[in-house]
Amino acid sequence: MKAWRLDGPGALHFDEVPDPEVRPGAVRVRMEASSLLSYLGAYVSGELGYLMPPKPFTPGGNGVGVVEAVGPDVWTLRPGQRVVISPHVVAAENSPEPPQILQGLTAAPQAAEMLAAWPDGTLAEKQLVPASALTAIPIGLDHMSAEEIAPVSRAVVPYGGLLRARLAPGETVVIHGATGAFGSAAVLVATAMGARVVAAGRNPGKLAELGSWPRVTAVPMTGSIERDTAALRAAAGGGAHCALDMVGRAGDANGTLATLGSLRRGGRLVLMGSMRVPLPIDYNELMLSGHEIIGNYMYPPKAVSEVLDLAAAGLLDFGRIRRTTFALDELPAAIEAAGAPNAPLVVMTVR
Repeated sequence: MKAWRLDGPGALHFDEVPDPEVRPGAVRVRMEASSLLSYLGAYVSGELGYLMPPKPFTPGGNGVGVVEAVGPDVWTLRPGQRVVISPHVVAAENSPEPPQILQGLTAAPQAAEMLAAWPDGTLAEKQLVPASALTAIPIGLDHMSAEEIAPVSRAVVPYGGLLRARLAPGETVVIHGATGAFGSAAVLVATAMGARVVAAGRNPGKLAELGSWPRVTAVPMTGSIERDTAALRAAAGGGAHCALDMVGRAGDANGTLATLGSLRRGGRLVLMGSMRVPLPIDYNELMLSGHEIIGNYMYPPKAVSEVLDLAAAGLLDFGRIRRTTFALDELPAAIEAAGAPNAPLVVMTVR
């Protein structure tokens, strides 16, 4: 098979390699499509400083494909089934903190051995995947192409955060960073879950688009904690039930603090982005407000299936997530396209 291999910083090459051999608990998938991360260029160049699998390896994250072969101890998946691949793999062990990795990408240092056991990602014609990281595509979506299903990769990440927020139908949720790739997907998913959404961001064009969606009110962020808090609370009808912070590598805490301030008493804030500075929290204010601040990484195993079910039920329209396609052998151009400002989701296709 053909696969992209990373030998070192920036050293990507497209090679002929042996098909991966199935083993207990594993499934070999013939790839149809793979979704690119917007920061893949920075990742492969080593700029991010992430822990990587032993080199050489095949990078890549989410994908769509067809089961080609299954190993022992795989009980429900069968050759010929179409599946969604998630890179988020959690060890199936009775442990308070089982190791977790992003297959083909990274892990915390304590999960380095697990990452070495599952090093290769989706940027290949075939991939060996733990059975627990695969979700069969439901009958209601079997008419859709792999490219049309690929946006599940954008939707499932914020869905994990909305689950942690305990978002209920009819509630109001503030999405901070709503004009970003995962933030705009969060708006889409929250409305599919029956919520009213306050979309907060700084891109006027994207805010105008989001504000045209049903049950969405767009609020431009100014950087002033006081002004932004007041605007968000007003848009939420006096205070939101919960909020999801999706801003990546934030240079200041003002937007996040305004989002926290937008909550009504007992509201929940879920943090899923990242920040390069400390987040200052007022102890007394947090105590008196009863607010919850919840950190969340990725999503539970059931999340992919539930997002697909929302789409199959007609509640979630993947078509609202803009995308563009490249062939597998066009990875350098695809990485450049994915890293452009306000880029659509880049989907690599295997023919």
